[in-house]
Amino acid sequence: MAYERTLQAMTWADAGHMAPELILIAMMAVLIMLDLLLPRRVDRSLIGWLSLASLLGSFVSVVWRIQHQADQSLASEALGLLNDNYRIDDFGAMFKLLLLTAAALIVLWSLGAMKQGSSGQLVHQGEYYYLMLPATAGAMLMTSTGDLITLYTGLELLSISTYVLVGLRARRALTAQAASSEEKVSAKPAEAAFKYVVTGGISSAFILFGMSYLYGLTGSTHVGEIGSSLPQAVESFRGLIYLAFFFMAAGFGIKIAAAPFHAWAPDVYEGAPTPVSAFLAVVSKTAAAVALFRLFYNVVFPESLSNGSTIGHDLFRAVLAVAACAMIVGTLSALRQHNMKRLLALSGVANAGYLIAPIGLSFYGVHSNNAAELFFYAAAYLCMNIGAFAVLSIVAGSRRDADGSVQLRSFEGLYHRAPWTAGAMIIFVLSLAGLPISGGFFGKLFVMMGAASSHAYWLVAIMAGTSVISYYVYFGIVRQMFMRSSGDEPVHVPAASGIVVWLCAAATLVLGVYPNGLLHWFEHVFSVVGDLLILR
Repeated sequence: MAYERTLQAMTWADAGHMAPELILIAMMAVLIMLDLLLPRRVDRSLIGWLSLASLLGSFVSVVWRIQHQADQSLASEALGLLNDNYRIDDFGAMFKLLLLTAAALIVLWSLGAMKQGSSGQLVHQGEYYYLMLPATAGAMLMTSTGDLITLYTGLELLSISTYVLVGLRARRALTAQAASSEEKVSAKPAEAAFKYVVTGGISSAFILFGMSYLYGLTGSTHVGEIGSSLPQAVESFRGLIYLAFFFMAAGFGIKIAAAPFHAWAPDVYEGAPTPVSAFLAVVSKTAAAVALFRLFYNVVFPESLSNGSTIGHDLFRAVLAVAACAMIVGTLSALRQHNMKRLLALSGVANAGYLIAPIGLSFYGVHSNNAAELFFYAAAYLCMNIGAFAVLSIVAGSRRDADGSVQLRSFEGLYHRAPWTAGAMIIFVLSLAGLPISGGFFGKLFVMMGAASSHAYWLVAIMAGTSVISYYVYFGIVRQMFMRSSGDEPVHVPAASGIVVWLCAAATLVLGVYPNGLLHWFEHVFSVVGDLLILR
């Protein structure tokens, strides 16, 4: 590739197409200045509301772009910016809507949690709100990448922002009995941030190392050009191709928290503020899965079509093996877990297997709706996971251990203390377990049907077995809420937190009652050739 082609100046038209991302970055700069100028005694919730407004503005911008393309009969045409390094297509746009929805729900929930009392207040509230914006923008960049450099830029923007978010400390009102645990409580965010920085740095190094091999083998960082050039390098550099994708898969596995690359997740989720844990579980995980999906189907899938080649098939099978490992390890590890944050972290490990399974199933046989399966499960996972973390935050405001943790026993008698919140938690538990009339049920069902159509019956058996085992984990929460009683003291539910809980619960039920609505919308907008594949 000629040097002058790799560096193209951004035009005003390009900036207009990148409005969703630029809105977030511009608002972040404004909020930084506002936070510096506001007196310390002024409540930082103003910054939170402005952050929420910018996320909604970005959401509207993405919706307008999708509708404009549909009105102009251009739904199957993708737009390449900066020499096609950044893709504006409906595949990325649909997942951007999910990421923006998740970030907006978390910010809205935070506005309620900050008012809940000293147990829910962060020391640096202004930084918390405006750092959510570049983190979300980085996740959006990852979904629209057409070049390895663009992908890495979005990955680092997301990672660096979340490194800081994980380390934010919360003010806690300690009783006399808990005073001896103060040092341990305050050390948790710092410990979590340190572990996250170390594992995140290793992950980024693995991904960058794998990318360097792909560049060396093909002479390009553009995803489309790598896909067209890689089959020619198979005969001479087979081992290096395996090595490149091994490092990249390991790096993305750490970001997605899929076993056996998940060891950091329980510790980091426990030490981070609860909304930040939800952000890592939903936004970071989904963005990495979407980037990996686009990368595999533009680089690995073309190579798998080459006559006599086995590398592509081996790599797809490796993804399925990681997915199966994540389901088994995440489910079994959660069986004896009583710390709720760690339990939800391990639940996220198991769910990571369902997120990446559509990647490994490929387009073989009659199976061609991988993107729809990934999109639906990501939407269901968004609703049930953010809802469960929000309920956890509400419970933590009224009952936590001396060391600041929320145990399974903290949910004792929740039905008697906050019946509506307990009812919403039932919906999230049913969805996490994959039981009918919930979004999680159909999300798992669609992935299982895709595996069956690809003749991966062993994966179907693992999905069914781990789902049954997970019932014991999730119904332990139900048993505590309904079959235990520890007083009738009411639980205070902030208005913003309650809104988020019931928005997530309603969405989970809608996805369980009418799943075809979301699927039909995605399939109507999405085109494999026009939106996913990057041809050169």
